[in-house]
Amino acid sequence: MPGPRSPRVRRPGGRSARVRAAVLAATVDVLLEGGLDALSIGDIARRAGVHESSVYRRWGTRFNLALEAVLDRTRTEVPVPDTGALRTDLAALLHGTAAFVRTPLGELLLRLALREDMADYEGARERFWDHRFAAGSAVLARAEERGEVRPGLDHRLVFEALMGPLHMRLLLTREPLDETFLDGVVELVLAGIAPHG
Repeated sequence: MPGPRSPRVRRPGGRSARVRAAVLAATVDVLLEGGLDALSIGDIARRAGVHESSVYRRWGTRFNLALEAVLDRTRTEVPVPDTGALRTDLAALLHGTAAFVRTPLGELLLRLALREDMADYEGARERFWDHRFAAGSAVLARAEERGEVRPGLDHRLVFEALMGPLHMRLLLTREPLDETFLDGVVELVLAGIAPHG
């Protein structure tokens, strides 16, 4: 008589992680080749070597899929810095973002962010920015613990003050995003959030 079966143990990084990685990589490839208009769940599934229903079950819409693919790549390309000092954290975040938005995927992200023709995209846009605001908030929370900023700051407003000038130049004035400009933005933000006294 056979003994009791061991409970099934899921291995970290197993099939589910491989499927997710393959689907997200295929999505980024399609987005870079033809933008969101070229993105179809069927094409992504074929490229990733998975069944279409697996993609629909996990992501539901092509907007959700595009968002997760871009977010996943953004986490890798612009990680949340933790240098131990607010000045270098903000500089790393701003310089990293400036470098990313100059890549093909970063340029695509900007084009997607400006699209107004898709009602379904609004929720995806909100989720993307919620993720980026959370990253900025983590940097500021650590700075508060170290006493580098005034307590009770509106983290979202500080993050917008940091990133706003970058987007102003990218989208409106088209002036360069050079080191002098980026470092000046960091210094301006630091001056506005420094502890009193």
